[in-house]
Amino acid sequence: MSFEGFPDEGLVFYEGLEADNTKTYWTRHKGAYDDHVRAPLQALLEELAPEFGPAKVFRPYRDVRFSHDKTPYKTHQGAVVHPDSAGSLYVQLSADGLMVAGGCWRLESDQVARYRRAVADGVQGPRLQGEVDRLAAAGWAIEGQRLSRVPAGYSADDERLELLRHRALHATRRWVPEDWLHDRRALEKVRTAWRDLTTLNSWLADNVGATTKERRSR
Repeated sequence: MSFEGFPDEGLVFYEGLEADNTKTYWTRHKGAYDDHVRAPLQALLEELAPEFGPAKVFRPYRDVRFSHDKTPYKTHQGAVVHPDSAGSLYVQLSADGLMVAGGCWRLESDQVARYRRAVADGVQGPRLQGEVDRLAAAGWAIEGQRLSRVPAGYSADDERLELLRHRALHATRRWVPEDWLHDRRALEKVRTAWRDLTTLNSWLADNVGATTKERRSR
């Protein structure tokens, strides 16, 4: 199956789910989800796989065990490439449109320590700062969990203090629904955006890498 865009019916499905996040709505409209959300997303990922690698498509169900919000379904559909890497790629469809992102969303303590050592390094730190500045100038939002204080062991007047505060670092772009979303131009939007994240993800892979700690299950 080739990717031919995200049908408007998929966005309408999510508009309805936002208004009625119940099993009744989901059961009644699951065919729309399968045909107009999941199927085109999988087709897009298959076309991107030769360049970027296989993707993991997230389940549409929310994990409500530790949340006060007990609504059962996510109001977006996302997928990630290289989910276990410090530098991954992400794409998401919702009623708000299309979102793409890259970087790291959650780092274990050993990864955070390596990240900060690299940021403080006289060679690697300026490399990351330059790439973050380039992405921001190109329209990317630089996001990720960060401390409000100065990290222990670092100075408040460090020239890369804002980067040192990060416990995760990713760049994100969002597009509201437009005509291109419904045809193959959406594929090129994602492809071009993911290519733009290559340097950031390479830096994270080289300087942070995978965790050596066993991840805690929730």
